[in-house]
Amino acid sequence: MAETDKERPGPITTLLVEDHRRLDGLLCSSRATADQNNQTTYDQFRAGLLRHIGMEEKLLLPAVQRWRGGAPLPVAAKLRLDHGALATLLMPTPTPQILATIRRILSDHNPLEEGPEGLYSLCDQLPTAEMEPLLAALQAAPLPIVMRHSDSPAVMKTLEGALARAGYRLEPIAALDVIEPR
Repeated sequence: MAETDKERPGPITTLLVEDHRRLDGLLCSSRATADQNNQTTYDQFRAGLLRHIGMEEKLLLPAVQRWRGGAPLPVAAKLRLDHGALATLLMPTPTPQILATIRRILSDHNPLEEGPEGLYSLCDQLPTAEMEPLLAALQAAPLPIVMRHSDSPAVMKTLEGALARAGYRLEPIAALDVIEPR
């Protein structure tokens, strides 16, 4: 039986789910050993994740809110807390504990966006006159300029606060081997 148009993912879902998979692959590849990260791959992941978060925060969430007559998507607050925690996790040097925490958050977060009632599916339901420019803006989104890592006490305190607000904590190092890519 062939998929109907309702069962097939739309163009926004397709684009951003593929980006999730690409980012998952970069994150997994960035872990050369438990003690040493492949910095080039991690830098690609870091810039890519910040770009992806920016696309959702600046383009998708506002588009859905406009479409809903100004009412934010109920899950928007959770998505924004997760985005804040993820962005903050990208500030310090990537330790095994930081990498495990990123994987944990992404494993909880991505289904909220990818599911049949998720953010991406809602964006695929936008009128064509809104969806087409949105899709073009997503495809044209530039990579951000990424600052150097900082392990300062202020960054670590900010990190702990962002994680707590999003309902997370730094994962134990052993969790790095438990959380597998999708």
